[in-house]
Amino acid sequence: MKTKLSFLIPAIPVTLILCSMLFSHSCANTTQAPSGGPKDTIPPVITKTNPIQGAVNVPTHKTKLEIVFNEYVVVKDPKSIFLSPPLEKAPLHRIKGKGVVISFEGDLDSNRTYTLDFTNAIADNNEGNMFPGYTMVFSTGNVIDSMLVTGLVQDCNTLQPVKGATVMLYKDHADSAVFLHRPDAAVKTDEWGFFCLRNIQDTTYRLYAVMDENNNNKYDPETEKIAFLDSLIRPVMVVNDTLPEVQKYDMKDTASCLARKKEYELNLFKEVPSKQMIVNKERIGERTAYITFMAPYARIDSLWIKGIPKEKIITQFNIKQDSLEIWVNDPKRQPDTLFLYVNYLKTDTLGMLNPFTEEIKLTKPKASKAAKSSRKDIKKEDTTCVFTIDAQPENIEQSGFVMEFKYPVVTQAFDSLRFWFRNPKQQEADGQYTVTRDSLNLRKYVIMPKQKLQQGYEYYLKIPHRKFMDINGFYNDSSEVKVSLPKDDKLSSLTLNLSNVNNKYIVDLLNDKRDKVLRTFIIDSDTSLLFPYLKSGNYSIRITEDLNRNGIVDTGNLLEHKQPEKVRFYKLDDGTFIIDIPEMTELQQDIDMEEMFR
Repeated sequence: MKTKLSFLIPAIPVTLILCSMLFSHSCANTTQAPSGGPKDTIPPVITKTNPIQGAVNVPTHKTKLEIVFNEYVVVKDPKSIFLSPPLEKAPLHRIKGKGVVISFEGDLDSNRTYTLDFTNAIADNNEGNMFPGYTMVFSTGNVIDSMLVTGLVQDCNTLQPVKGATVMLYKDHADSAVFLHRPDAAVKTDEWGFFCLRNIQDTTYRLYAVMDENNNNKYDPETEKIAFLDSLIRPVMVVNDTLPEVQKYDMKDTASCLARKKEYELNLFKEVPSKQMIVNKERIGERTAYITFMAPYARIDSLWIKGIPKEKIITQFNIKQDSLEIWVNDPKRQPDTLFLYVNYLKTDTLGMLNPFTEEIKLTKPKASKAAKSSRKDIKKEDTTCVFTIDAQPENIEQSGFVMEFKYPVVTQAFDSLRFWFRNPKQQEADGQYTVTRDSLNLRKYVIMPKQKLQQGYEYYLKIPHRKFMDINGFYNDSSEVKVSLPKDDKLSSLTLNLSNVNNKYIVDLLNDKRDKVLRTFIIDSDTSLLFPYLKSGNYSIRITEDLNRNGIVDTGNLLEHKQPEKVRFYKLDDGTFIIDIPEMTELQQDIDMEEMFR
């Protein structure tokens, strides 16, 4: 027996080492999922809540809420844990086992129904599968409020849904409420811009939506966008867990998301600042500078530059009159610092507009101060009157040749331009043209052919040498451009027949994403608009009601109860806003403007 044991003893250490190696390899990472097998794609599931859903008489002091899942979870986005009505500070969270514990830095109000939303906040720990969402409802009083309000928040210009806007209800009907204190109920919009304010009191409210950039649950007009409803509202729908409006859907489930009832539509806009003052200034060249104002439609009484005669100063406002370009029409060397004086209506400490003269120092850019060290440092624009000519084949008939100078010109000879065309037989002939200066840009001119342009013809515009001189005293070089109408047989056209046009409207052709304007018309009477030379694809038609007839889309004002100018997208019979234009198609659409904007 002893002999047998002595034979086995040397093998024991080897066996222990092998076993330790085997077990250390298999147990090195206890948090990693075993390799092989199907990937977990199932999101976490709630197994318990404390307190239970719909609990009443929940303590107001040191309140804690716990949501327990069937697996370990992580909080992906703490900002998506949203309490309504909100407290001064956002909810706190910590992971406890397979659950999430929510606490609050302040006390809850007594006798109030609260909702705690978890949409887009939680995912499982291993695969990152997002928890679709859950709204926990409880009350610090004896009852649970049972009403709800639904709707849609969209951008006022694109009418695209806005995700992450905070929708607010106020029982305080004063216009100042949204500025001063937190709402009586609030919720975040989802990816479809949809909101459902659930378990609210049966009373009248003011309804707002705010892009709450600083998450203080108030409206800060200097930095944030807002939407509001003109009238008071009172909820009419009662909460029922079977309602589609209270369900948490996968945002890719288009049919279910669109099927939800939207009682109200809110258009989000950025307000015009209420204070008027000069907020920026810069000298961008020897004879060029600009100043910008906080609010549009600045009212300037007078403007002058020290040591420069008034007739030597050229100015131009942009269309909103919140940015002013300034040029000195004098080719001689200018001082390193120009002293500009602007007498305008500025907002005082009491919020009133009063005349004020402001001195602005415009220092020459360093690049302008530095002398050119050699000929290679001298650019064309340092010695030449610089201009561009834009002539696009697809819109030459509508827009003509657009000639834009870098600086204002003081000597011009548009009658010296030569416009001619060459037909398919290579025969040339001179054409006639008109010249119109842009009403909003004194450096831009439109050169429009008088005769109808034809397919297969080549059209030329030549700018002769030394016919234009700018404020720097520089003359232009010669230039020539050629353009022909598109010849692709696969191109299509769209004609809009607009009837019952009783106001001024801006009609835009946009791409399918609604983020790029392709063509624009401004109309004020019944007409037919032709959009030729379109490639096959998807397009949208945006029409803006320009009530003040200023040619731009004006924003709203909360305190004046002024909504942004109405924007509509042409909707097809199938309910979509996308016009699918095939190849080689002449498409016509009839639009009743009165019906569209009713």
